[in-house]
Amino acid sequence: SRSNMSGEFPTIKSSHSLVAKHVTKEKWDKLKDIQTKTCGFTLAKACACAIEFDNQHCGIYAGDWDSYKDFAIVFDPLIQEYHGISADAKHTSDMDPSKVNGNINSDVPVHSTRIRVGRNIDGFGLSPGITKDQRIGVENLMKKAFANLTGDLAGTYYPLTGMEEKVRQQLVDDQ
Repeated sequence: SRSNMSGEFPTIKSSHSLVAKHVTKEKWDKLKDIQTKTCGFTLAKACACAIEFDNQHCGIYAGDWDSYKDFAIVFDPLIQEYHGISADAKHTSDMDPSKVNGNINSDVPVHSTRIRVGRNIDGFGLSPGITKDQRIGVENLMKKAFANLTGDLAGTYYPLTGMEEKVRQQLVDDQ
């Protein structure tokens, strides 16, 4: 149960999940009292869906970037198995925009786009662990970034809260 999400080794309802395979009592006992620096995330919170529900395949979510480091003895082998990669695999990133080849036909121009921010802003929790103050901080950071977009990228920022119903409906209708 939720009241026993730390301390004793939990019953993992998703018994066929990767959490059930990789979160052993030995690992649990080693990690159960650790709270991440960014948002106080715990292994219990990371594994909550596999503990609470019986239908999870993977069953774990990082609350912040620290989760990957602090709970590495669980996350690393689980991620490796899920993605079929070796322990020495290296992630590569190429942010060269000239290598992005679009497929937008000039006969079918883009009229509207929506940007979803889901991951990786240093100092903020990820979706499962982000605090309300951190969410507000992310929104303010993104508003500043959007205000600097020019030309084809310029547009209007519409917050999810505080939007007039008429504006919200128009955005829905325009899709």
